Amino acid sequence: MRAPVAHQTRLSADVGGTFTDVAVFDEATGFLRLGKTLTTTRRLVNGIATGVGKAGSSFAEAQLFLHGTTVAINTILERSGARAILLTTQGFRDIYEIGRVNRPESYNLFFQKHVPLIERSRRYEIRERMDAEGRVLIPVDEDQVRAIVAEAVKDGIEAVAILFLHSYRNPAHERRVKQIIEAEHPGLFVTASHELSQEYREFERTSTVAANAYIGPRVRRYLGEMRGHLREAGFTGDFFIVQSSGGLFDTADAQRACIRMLESGPAAGVIGTKVLCDATGIRSVIAFDMGGTTAKAGVIHDGQVLMTGNSMIGGYVSGLPVQMPMVDIQEVGTGGGSIARVETGGALRVGPQSAGAEPGPVCYGLGGQEPTITDANLVLGRLSADRFLGGEMPLDLAAAVAALRERIADPLDLDPIAAAEGILRIATTKMSHVVRWVTTERGLDAADFTLVAYGGAGPLHAAMIARELRIGRVVIPIAPGHFSAFGMLVTDLRRDFVSTWFTPLAAASFGRMEEIYRAMEDEGRGAVRRSGIATANVTVSRAADMRYVGQEHAVTVELPMELFRNEDRAGIKRRFDATHDVRYGHAAEREPAEIVSLRSTVTGLLNKPRFDHITAGSDAPPGEAARGSRPVSFDGRGFVATPIFDRARLLAGNRLAGPALVEEHASTTVVFPGDAVTVDEYGNLVIAIARS
Repeated sequence: MRAPVAHQTRLSADVGGTFTDVAVFDEATGFLRLGKTLTTTRRLVNGIATGVGKAGSSFAEAQLFLHGTTVAINTILERSGARAILLTTQGFRDIYEIGRVNRPESYNLFFQKHVPLIERSRRYEIRERMDAEGRVLIPVDEDQVRAIVAEAVKDGIEAVAILFLHSYRNPAHERRVKQIIEAEHPGLFVTASHELSQEYREFERTSTVAANAYIGPRVRRYLGEMRGHLREAGFTGDFFIVQSSGGLFDTADAQRACIRMLESGPAAGVIGTKVLCDATGIRSVIAFDMGGTTAKAGVIHDGQVLMTGNSMIGGYVSGLPVQMPMVDIQEVGTGGGSIARVETGGALRVGPQSAGAEPGPVCYGLGGQEPTITDANLVLGRLSADRFLGGEMPLDLAAAVAALRERIADPLDLDPIAAAEGILRIATTKMSHVVRWVTTERGLDAADFTLVAYGGAGPLHAAMIARELRIGRVVIPIAPGHFSAFGMLVTDLRRDFVSTWFTPLAAASFGRMEEIYRAMEDEGRGAVRRSGIATANVTVSRAADMRYVGQEHAVTVELPMELFRNEDRAGIKRRFDATHDVRYGHAAEREPAEIVSLRSTVTGLLNKPRFDHITAGSDAPPGEAARGSRPVSFDGRGFVATPIFDRARLLAGNRLAGPALVEEHASTTVVFPGDAVTVDEYGNLVIAIARS
């Protein structure tokens, strides 16, 4: 990889639940160096520093540090956030509890609705009111605000969330209340809904600002600790965080709008996949990321990353909504460290509990006692006991077999091999569901896509998932175990804006639309300029949330700039009809449409690494790529003598017939019998999945 710009060293670090991945790119030499280490859960910065050292670099020599972390999302999922209060409009204290009153599982007698992050006793109604046009009906009662917050501080609260009705139209009351609290209690984390979302829907906005307050103190402390470590290590460059939208923003913004970094690591992986697609000419792919704790999936359709404006954190059934632009990523608690156990009644369950980095899978020898997916792969011969992480971390096969026998095989009257195969079948089914969520729910057929699999465990399971979903082609990119960290190196500065604007399309004024878009885009360009990073260019893209008149929910429609230049109302309607048809399987071309919200994305393009061609070879891999063979179990076929190849020594054009294992430092690709692998010009492994 190389970049045609002046010398600069960039560091990126992706902190996961089990491993911390580091990528170092030196533009002067074109070298990309990688480091991987177990995540140090008690102090994450220690693991990052170790990873940087393993990559042969240091913070002092870097000019740019890019970071993705699971701190924000884990704080919500673990319910380990701050004691926070919610200040809301009088009469609306319970909208956070009531939600949308939807029941996703109608016949589930044990259904439990969402549990708010801020309990009812810490939600306070404030005398104030705006109308739907943003006109003041009742001035804010400032004395009441002061009294409530002062009493809450005595009770030990750390954060305040502010949500007033219709503040997306006029945020004056929210701004004033925030000023009062920050002036009198400067140690509190204070967040207001208009700073995070300019869209209507009071429940979703309440949930978003409450989540930001809940995670704010912890994220602010973590980023402060990280910046302090960087200073001590001699880092003098720029420090940026990856947003859930796949773009970068600075740490000052990240410490205020912490909720924007919920899916920072997974989003970077999808952006890296988009760059791979641009290089290889693949238009539609499923980006599948399986690490040590979770498996994630996102979609690139017709060359564009699919985004969402509203995501359910914790799952659709009982999760909490977050209303902001982000890469549409679904995830499940199935990773290499996911624990398998036999539950009451004899059912085998895999995940969502994970052994994580501490104590880790049994085979790590760090104290883990319960068998995991990694243990199952080792027992089946798919992982090498002496070459895991390039030999840095020997695995204990005997301990994995013993744990599988004691905890799974004996209780189910199976042998350890059958138990291991059962674990992987269950895991495959669960991971296939997340792929369906990001495809089928959008009206897309997963079988029409290429599966790009990465993460340390992604290449191990990609072929199994492809078979489950009838996908015919799998691509394993270069350095899959570090791919999300690489994705951070190819991200850009990005700001996303949304403005609610209810208007029938037939009556919409293009002049007024242009004013709204321009205001958002001017703010975005200003944010890019203030970042201090030299950008190659600044681009702007526009979209709108639209629906048919009489509908409740809208779909987001990408709108090319020429539609506005030509004031092409019919063109906007055609694009909306086409988007609606893909999403719901039908369109109503003769029905009138209306605009709900206008969206704009401003991107500051950075010079970045790009994929290089590797040395070309013949069909047969070179002799030095062969690493011998070992018996591998392939789901019902028994153990098969399977040749092993060193990926670093494969050449462009080499072809491999399954069964085969392709090993590299941080991952192993499993090629099933009947499948065929071709090494493409960039070094990607392209697997043709045999039709069964």
